[in-house]
Amino acid sequence: MARWSATNPWKAIGMWVALVVICLTAGTMAGTHKATASDMGVGESGRADEISRQFDLVNPASENVLITAQGGGTLDKAAAQRAADQVTAKFKALPEVANVGTAIASADGTAFLVPVEYKGDPEKAKDHVDPLLSAGKDVAKDNPQLRVELMGDGSGAKGIEEQIGSDLGKAEMFSLPVTLVILMIAFGALIAASVPIVLALTAVAASFGLYGLASAVFPDPGSAQNVVMMIGMAVGVDYSLFYVRREREERAKGHGRIDAIEIAARTSGHAVVVSGFAVAVSMAGMYVANDAIFSGLATAGIIVVLVAMVGSLTVLPALLAKLGNKLDRPRVPVLWRLTARQDREPRVWKAMLRPALNHPKATLGTAVVLLGALALPAFGMKLQNTGIDDFPREMSVMQTYDRMTTAFPDKHAGDNIVVLAAPGKSAETRAALDRALGQVAANPLFVHEAAQVKTSTDGRAFKVEVTAPFGSTSGQAKDALAALRGDILPNTVGKVAGAEFAVSGETASNLDYAAHVKDKLPLVIAFVLLLTFVMMAFTFRSVVIALTAIAINLLSALASFGLLVLVFQHTWAEGILDFTSNGSVIAWLPLFLFVVLFGLSMDYHVFVVSRIREAALSGMSTRQAVERGITGSAGVITSAAIVMVSVFAVFATLSMMDMKQMGVGLAAAVLIDAIVVRIVVLPSLMVLLGHRNWWPSKMPRGLHAAPDTHHDTHAPQVARSVG
Repeated sequence: MARWSATNPWKAIGMWVALVVICLTAGTMAGTHKATASDMGVGESGRADEISRQFDLVNPASENVLITAQGGGTLDKAAAQRAADQVTAKFKALPEVANVGTAIASADGTAFLVPVEYKGDPEKAKDHVDPLLSAGKDVAKDNPQLRVELMGDGSGAKGIEEQIGSDLGKAEMFSLPVTLVILMIAFGALIAASVPIVLALTAVAASFGLYGLASAVFPDPGSAQNVVMMIGMAVGVDYSLFYVRREREERAKGHGRIDAIEIAARTSGHAVVVSGFAVAVSMAGMYVANDAIFSGLATAGIIVVLVAMVGSLTVLPALLAKLGNKLDRPRVPVLWRLTARQDREPRVWKAMLRPALNHPKATLGTAVVLLGALALPAFGMKLQNTGIDDFPREMSVMQTYDRMTTAFPDKHAGDNIVVLAAPGKSAETRAALDRALGQVAANPLFVHEAAQVKTSTDGRAFKVEVTAPFGSTSGQAKDALAALRGDILPNTVGKVAGAEFAVSGETASNLDYAAHVKDKLPLVIAFVLLLTFVMMAFTFRSVVIALTAIAINLLSALASFGLLVLVFQHTWAEGILDFTSNGSVIAWLPLFLFVVLFGLSMDYHVFVVSRIREAALSGMSTRQAVERGITGSAGVITSAAIVMVSVFAVFATLSMMDMKQMGVGLAAAVLIDAIVVRIVVLPSLMVLLGHRNWWPSKMPRGLHAAPDTHHDTHAPQVARSVG
């Protein structure tokens, strides 16, 4: 494949460009299908929403128009009432609005609120909010002494979408120049540094389009674009870096341009293929969860990894062939002299490896103890989904929400009680529900206002919203939910034969989803470990290599989980990373991080072990092979790791909590993997195992030969062996 691309560069480049354009165009035309609430519902809250849909009890999308004094001063009630009348008149005239309620004054007299209901599908309120926002701005212009704001289903979703878009733009703006600088340090030449970025960007663009098509089957849970961008930039640059670095090494040894490309393809290219499939297999573990969020993220991640892999095997050889010696232009004077000397002794890496090679037992034991200590906090991990109270407060819509809930505590996210009566038991069930609502009204955890019960047309299903005047992720909100689910409803509605009850809402959904993830995580881990074992055993023809790879990468992933818990479940890092801790880790993150971290860890593992195996196949002893393989790959592994850490660290600076936690988790894992695991754990373990590393395969004679510092691997022979 590489030889064809290298000898037909314009055809290969043209085909790649055409593929990217076709994918992007098709995806744009098809649009990205977003996951709905029905797609993502799980547990009791999911059942409550299902009954609501089945019996046509779904609440319409709503907005709240909040009127307060400009600057937070004393509210002129007469002026506020006039503004409320204007809002009522303007909003009633809008075709998107179904109903405008009566203006309500807050108990403390600081605000007026006008409730508004949308027409049409509640899931699409965001698409119809612009005319309402425009009408609100018109009223604000007519009343400059007042603040007129919207907060509801449409405005909230639009604000979050804009914030995610802003964060993604910042990630792109910072990650590209940082990556370019790192690659210039790695290669010492501008064009060589630019090639991996070009491949990564085109792979990301094609993947955006392909995921648009795939989202018809696996809808976007809201973070798919972020995953494509983050994973695509990381692996796209990594794969190119491995390939380009090896091609330069072979040219430095005197091989011709086409031969160097072919050798790079058979060695580093082979490792890229194995690595790409290892990452894809790991991500496929998310499908086992049978969950819309994980299925969407898995699909996005698998697409971008495979596209980046294909690009590195097709268009990359064509670019290298076409550029030829121009690849090393323009040179950065000092950096070029450092990177161009392929034959210099890697003294730094040899010094770092010395403890693992000379004292493998002590080194391995110390490293395992330290990583185990870092992993311990992971076993105390608390899971919780992001609630409205966790969104960044610099968002104007969140500031409006805070002002609204301060003036109107009943506007906090409520709990929806859904009750389904058995046939012929509607009256008895409704009476039991009324008793439950009486207990709710007497409970200090809830707002004491008359709750409006909605009844289905056949009289069997009932729905009512009750509100705890606390943040949805607070302890009081969880206590209120526990009172409903564990005491009030079981002892009222639960006593009616055949009656079914369920509670949904933001607090309920968060807790149900966390429980769902805990249930599915063992299945996903087992799936990923099993398939990774099969892949590694098949690739290296060694059961031992497969088992040690799983053990090492599992330890690395657990250590990164422990660090994630230390950072986000506690408050010491709040000032550093600019966030407010809610004492938990986002519910979907551990499962997602595990499969991604395991895949990315295998990325480096495959590359390093491939170089060690090359050296072992040439007849070196295990100690020599480990030293040669790790020192020979340490530079490119370090450069790739720095690129990945830099890309992920950019996401750690973003405002949205899910992106921040994902960035920290991935950056920490790659750093631990590249430094501790590859320089300490892996070499010490392989030296201890010796020839048993390759069981049941057999290395050629000379494996235990005396050290030969002048021995070198002939590239064509190695290429044939590995290929």
